[in-house]
Amino acid sequence: MDSVNHSALTPRKTKLAHTFAKALRMRLQNNTKHHQITKKDQISPHIFNKEAFLAKLFANISTVKAAYAQLQSAQSPYDADEIQSADQIIVSELKTISELKKCYHANQTLDETTSSLLTSEIKELNSLLITYRLTTKKLDSQLKLKDSEITFLKEKLAEANSDNDLLEARLLNLSAEVLGLSPARFIAYFHQAEKSIRSFVRLLMSEMEFAGWDLELAANSIQPGINSNHICYAFESFVCREMFDGFNYPNFSVQTERKSKCATSFCRDKYLRLMRPKMEKSIFGNLDQRNLVSGSGDFFPETPFLSAFCEMAKHIWLLHCLASSFNNDVSIFQVSKETHFSEVYMESLNDEAFFVSSDASIRVGFTVVPGFRIGKTVVQCQVYLR
Repeated sequence: MDSVNHSALTPRKTKLAHTFAKALRMRLQNNTKHHQITKKDQISPHIFNKEAFLAKLFANISTVKAAYAQLQSAQSPYDADEIQSADQIIVSELKTISELKKCYHANQTLDETTSSLLTSEIKELNSLLITYRLTTKKLDSQLKLKDSEITFLKEKLAEANSDNDLLEARLLNLSAEVLGLSPARFIAYFHQAEKSIRSFVRLLMSEMEFAGWDLELAANSIQPGINSNHICYAFESFVCREMFDGFNYPNFSVQTERKSKCATSFCRDKYLRLMRPKMEKSIFGNLDQRNLVSGSGDFFPETPFLSAFCEMAKHIWLLHCLASSFNNDVSIFQVSKETHFSEVYMESLNDEAFFVSSDASIRVGFTVVPGFRIGKTVVQCQVYLR
């Protein structure tokens, strides 16, 4: 009985197993087909055809642009074959674009494949690549041209500088007799500059005294131990030291700049250096004059104090210009403190020192006004003796 029951159940189990196996095979087949769906199957044929149409249009337009760039490039240097080839490409692509336009207006679309879409994209990229290559070639050519222009201009600049140096040398080599230059003329103009310095110093001391400065204390801060009756010499030494600084250099500057400094910029630089902000604010109560000088451009503000300063600066500037005309034969000098007095190079501003000391013990306290050497001629520096 047990044997009969076992044989009766076996066909039913086999049939059920076959059913499950068939269902699994169908599901596996469906999954495989799902993964093999292409882009064309994922979107509607109408949209796909439109994308292919636009890709073909853009590819043709890019080809026209590339051919036109090729046509321009072939103009210089002239290449007849290249021009003819580019012209044929342009004509052919314009015809194709015209046909695409007709199809679009007639609402006619052709069934496109994925390969045709990729072909259009590749064609567009190739055209862009040609355009970029031609543009790069053009830019390289322009760069070489600019480099040539730069080289040419550098040569012209060097030639102009050489000519300028030659003309300058010729000008400086003119004899002093032709130019009417002489040490006596330089000395005469130096005395005018000296008068303008003393005039400015008197005005400066007057302004300082009016502002409540202790002039004796200020003079001792410049030159310690100076006699109270000679404090003006301390202020003169301070002004001369600042104003004549850099006299031996072109444009009053160590820098060998080719562009000449004008008299206005010289006045401005010297004023800003001589009149320190704290000093100016203490004397005038503000920095208005400093601000006017800093932002005055090519013009100098007209105030009594600035007018006196400009008069002094103008004389020193012109004295420097006159010295430059002597072909580097003029040099400025001053003597150091404790130097033995020498009548050849020095002029005493306080002769009473000779009455209280022997000639051997007289020494220089400080230089008030610098001296000059003009060839073999010496303009004595003015010194204050101890």
